[in-house]
Amino acid sequence: MNRRPTLLAALALTAAAALTLSACGSDDESPAKDSDAIAGADTGDEKSASPSESAPAAEGRPKIELPSDVTYKFEWEKTGDADEDALLSDAEQRIKAVDMAIAEQDPLHEAYRFYSEGAAAAGSQKYIQDFVDHKARTTGLTRFYSESVAIKDDGTASLVYCEDQSKAFNKFLETGKTDVTSVSKDSYVVYAGTLRKNKDGVWVTERLISQRGSAKCQP
Repeated sequence: MNRRPTLLAALALTAAAALTLSACGSDDESPAKDSDAIAGADTGDEKSASPSESAPAAEGRPKIELPSDVTYKFEWEKTGDADEDALLSDAEQRIKAVDMAIAEQDPLHEAYRFYSEGAAAAGSQKYIQDFVDHKARTTGLTRFYSESVAIKDDGTASLVYCEDQSKAFNKFLETGKTDVTSVSKDSYVVYAGTLRKNKDGVWVTERLISQRGSAKCQP
C-alpha cells in the first residue's frame, strides 16, 4: 500500500531503477503525512523447483509459489477468533501473491486480484508494473509484526501491521544483481488496510495505505 502506504515508498534504490520494496501493492503512492494517523487506525529468475513459500490451491484459492530466495517471517499470532484468524491468513496470502506476480512479471496476475479489489488492487498493479518496467523482483527476508485487527458488524474490518524490510532488497533480472541497501528508519513501514469478506468467504483488501519510517514500527 502507500508499502506504496505506502506500498510504494522507496528503499534506497540504485540510480537506474526507482523501485520500492514491499510485499504488497499500495493504492497510494505518496507516504502518509502523519504516521500517528495511521497508528490511530488501531482505534534471470525462474521459480525454484522447491519454492520457499507455497499454499495449496484449496477452495478455489490460487496456489502461491515463489522463488526460493523470497522468504517471510510472519509474527502474527493466532487470536482464537475464527474470523480474525481467517482475515490474517488471507492478508498473508495477498502479500505473497503480490511478490509472486512480481517474480512472474505479471501486473495482472490472478493471485493478488483474488485477495484484493478496488483501490488496493489498482495500487498493487501499479506497484508490480514498476518492477516489470525495471526488469526486477524482490529477494530476501521480509518480517511482519505488531498486527491489530478489528472486525465490524457490517462485515468490514481494519488491519494495521508493521513490515521490516531491512533484509529484503531489489534484484535485477538481466544482471542477477541484488541492490543491497543499508538499514535505516525507512526500512520499517506501517500499513493500514480496509478489508471485506466477500460472498466466497475470502477477506479481500479494498484499500491499503502506508507510512515509511513510522515510529510505531521501529525496532
